[in-house]
Amino acid sequence: MKLLKTSLLIFLYFLINETQAQRNSNALSWQMNVAYNNYLLRDVHEQYANREISFNEALKTKKGILKYRDKSIKNYKSIIGDLPEKSKLNAQVLGVTQFEGFRIEKVIFESIPKRYVTANLYIPNGNGPFPVTLELCGHGLGGKIPSSNAARLLALNKIAVLVVDPIGQGERIQFVDNGSKSQTRGATTEHTLLNTGANLIGTSLVAYEYWDNHRAIDYLETRSDIDKNRIGVYGSSGGGTQATYMLGLDQRIKVATICSYFTQREKVLEIYGASDGCQHIPYEGREQLEIADFALMMAPKPLLIMSGKYDFVDYWGATQAFKGLKNAYTTLESPEKISMFSAESGHGMPKPKREAMATWFKKWFYNDDTHVTESEHIQIPLDALQCTSTGQVITAIYDNVSIPEYQKQLYNNYNKERIIFLKNEETVIKSKVLELLGIEIPKGDIDIQQTGSSSLRKFDLYKYQINRNGQMPLPCLVLIPENVSAKSNIVLYLNESGKDDVFSNENLIDDYINQGSILILTDLRGFGETADPSNLNDSKYWNWEYRNAMASMHIGKPIMGQRVIDVITILDFINKIPTLNGKEIKLIANGLYGPTAIHATYLDNRITQTEVSKSIKSFYNYLENPIQKDIYTNVLYGVVKYYDLKDLMLLSGKNRIRFVD
Repeated sequence: MKLLKTSLLIFLYFLINETQAQRNSNALSWQMNVAYNNYLLRDVHEQYANREISFNEALKTKKGILKYRDKSIKNYKSIIGDLPEKSKLNAQVLGVTQFEGFRIEKVIFESIPKRYVTANLYIPNGNGPFPVTLELCGHGLGGKIPSSNAARLLALNKIAVLVVDPIGQGERIQFVDNGSKSQTRGATTEHTLLNTGANLIGTSLVAYEYWDNHRAIDYLETRSDIDKNRIGVYGSSGGGTQATYMLGLDQRIKVATICSYFTQREKVLEIYGASDGCQHIPYEGREQLEIADFALMMAPKPLLIMSGKYDFVDYWGATQAFKGLKNAYTTLESPEKISMFSAESGHGMPKPKREAMATWFKKWFYNDDTHVTESEHIQIPLDALQCTSTGQVITAIYDNVSIPEYQKQLYNNYNKERIIFLKNEETVIKSKVLELLGIEIPKGDIDIQQTGSSSLRKFDLYKYQINRNGQMPLPCLVLIPENVSAKSNIVLYLNESGKDDVFSNENLIDDYINQGSILILTDLRGFGETADPSNLNDSKYWNWEYRNAMASMHIGKPIMGQRVIDVITILDFINKIPTLNGKEIKLIANGLYGPTAIHATYLDNRITQTEVSKSIKSFYNYLENPIQKDIYTNVLYGVVKYYDLKDLMLLSGKNRIRFVD
C-alpha cells in the first residue's frame, strides 16, 4: 500500500509539473505589456528630434525658414495622395431665412460628381462684397446643426461664414439605416472606419475633407456678394484639424484660426496614442511633419491659435509648439501676424474664444482692432438649416455616391493599373511590395537566447528569445516530437489569439506531434506576449491595437511590414539551429495573420507551403464591409493600386499558398 501511495505521488508530481509547463508558454526573458509601443515611440522621437534640428537651423534666417516652409509643403503633398479633378459644382440654394442682421442660405453642391456637400451660408445684411470664412465643424454627429454661434457672431460683424458639413457628420453620415439613424457610435468612429478604406486606396479622410472644403471655396468665389481676396478658415476640435490641413494646400486662405487641436503630435502619440482616423495622414512622422509645420505652411499670413488650459488637447504641447511658430513669424519679420489665445476652459469654442476669433478676423479683414463682444443668442429653427428632406443626403438624394461606394469604384478603376503593374519583372514587383511594407529584407545576424526547456509527454520543449538588431525580440517555442526523423517537416504556426492558445490545446498539438512534425509557435510583435493592453486602445476605434498600428503608419513602417520581418527572422532562426536546418517549412496562419503570411511567403522561398484560414482573401473585403473591426492591422497605404492578396498568391507559385476554410 505504501509503495502504491509513493508511486501515485510521483505520478501526480510529474503530471502537475507537466501541466504547469504546458500552461506557461512565455518565452521572453522579460515582461512589459507596453514594450511594443515604447519600441515604436523610439522612431517617433528620433524623427521629431531630427525635425527639431532642421527647424532650429532654419530659424536663423528668413531664407532658411521660407525654405523649411516650402519643403514642408512639398513633403505634405507627397503623402496626401491623389486628389480628384475639378468638375461642375452644380450648386443650389435651397432656401433662405432672414434674421436680424443676417440671413442663412441652405446650400448644396457636388465636390466631385455625385458627392453632395451640405452647408449653411451666413450672409450679413447689406450689399457686400463681404469677406468670408469657412467654418469647419468639430466632431459632433449634428455637424452644422444646431446653428453656429460663431458664424452668427461673425455675420453680425460683416463677415460671411460658410458652415460645411464634413463627411460622417450633419447631413452627410455614411453609415445610416433606413430611418437615417447613424449605425456607429459617433463621427470619430465613422471617420476612422472610412479612413482605413481610404488608406488602402492611397488617400485619406483628410484628403476627402480637404477636397470638400477646397471646393467650398470654389463655390464662394462664384458669388458676387463675396470678396474673393478676403477668405479665411476656422474650426474647433475636428474642425481645427480640417483647418490645419487646409493651410498648406489652398493659397486663397488669407486668415485662419485653429481652436482645440493645435499641440505637439509627438506628445499626443506618447501620452494618449493616435487620435481619430481623420486626424492622421500616413507617413507624417517619416516626413518629419509636426502639427506646427502644417500651421507654418501659411506663414506669414495671420494665424490665431486658441487653446483651453484644461483641454484634453495637451495645453503644454500647444504652448511649446506656439513658441516655435512665434519664432518663425519673427524670423519672417511678421510677429504681429501670429497670436495665441488661452481660455480658462476645456475643449471647444466657448464665448471668450468666439469673441477672440471674431476680433482677429475683423482686425485682418477690416483693419479694425475693436474688441468684438457677443450678445444674446437667438433661436434658429431646424428648417432654416437642414438642406435635405430626410436629414441625410444618403437617404434623400437617390444618385448620391457614398464614400464606401466611391472607394469600391476606385478599387475597380485600379484593375487595369494592377494588371499593368503585375507584368513587370519580379525584381520591380518585389521592390514595390517592400516599399509598401516599409521594409528592407533584413541582412544582419540574429542572436538566439534559450530561455527554457523541458521534456513533456510526447515531445521536448525549447523556449527561445530571438533578437535582431533594430527589431522587437521574438518569443518562440520549439516542440520536437519523440518520433522526429530526418523526413520530419517544420510547421510554423501563427495564431492570432497568441501561441498560448495553441500550446494549451492538447488535441491540436498531438495532431502535429503524432505525425512527427516539429512545431514552432511564435508571437509576432504585438500579438501574445507583446500584445498592447486593451485599456490603452479606445474601443471607439474598432481596433484592438489601434495606437500601435497608427504609430507604425505614422513613422512609415506599417505594422504588417514589421511582422513580415518577424517571419523572416524566424526563418533565419530555423537555419541556425542544426536540428531544424534544411527541413521543409509549412506556415499555418489564421485571422489577422493572414495577409502577413501571404506577403512573407511571396518574399521568402524558404517557406514551402502556406495555409491561411479565417482571414480576408482580398483587400476588397475591407472595402465592401467597412463596418468591421481590426482593419488597421492590415492596412498598407495605396496597396490596391498595385496588387491584391490573390495576386501575391499567384506570383508565389501554383498552390504554394491556399485558403483552407
